[in-house]
Amino acid sequence: MLPIPADIFTEPADVDPDGLANLGPLRRLAGVWQADKGIDINPKAQGPERRIFREHIRMDPIDPRTNGPQLFYGLRYHIHINTPEEDITFHDQVGYWLWEPATGLIMQSVTIPRGQVVLASGFAKPDDKEISVTAKRGDTRYGICSTEFLDEAFRTTNYRCGISFNDDGSWTYNIETTLLVKGRDQPFDHHDTNTLKRVEAPTLNPWATILNDRAKKIST
Repeated sequence: MLPIPADIFTEPADVDPDGLANLGPLRRLAGVWQADKGIDINPKAQGPERRIFREHIRMDPIDPRTNGPQLFYGLRYHIHINTPEEDITFHDQVGYWLWEPATGLIMQSVTIPRGQVVLASGFAKPDDKEISVTAKRGDTRYGICSTEFLDEAFRTTNYRCGISFNDDGSWTYNIETTLLVKGRDQPFDHHDTNTLKRVEAPTLNPWATILNDRAKKIST
């Protein structure tokens, strides 16, 4: 993180409108992705359960965002997961991946409709083939917030998402969440992994789309 400047209000003047071109290591996540061989290890009353799942992920570039002098480029994402044996949604998740070019900071926000949110962080270089972000319960900057029930019955103490970019254009994630399950003596390692393949190319962010459409009208 850069030192907090005396002027915390003035925004950057030289912002590139092309979000897709400025995503750094997140560029390889842009687009629509699918896979049908994901693995989930989750806690049940009788012990750990292993589930195979199908996954669909959409990641769309957003317009550049600022916090005063701080500049982010990013992706808005939606994850939808089903299992072969059930029609009902197994997992649903929305959030953002963000990249700060000035520092190499990457962030993932996670929101799931069970009353839980996460803001995880890490650092990476633009051409890194592996990235990771982490969050910890109790951290007021990059932490985990849950409902009373989840915090008492299935307390998430740590979150880590690691991503490897493969040579064939696919990418593989490994997500590890440490859970303290009520009534259990030992922490539970909740683990998810999958390898996603792109099924649709990424789109431009809204600002870049407007500028491109305007340029086309002028040229005609």
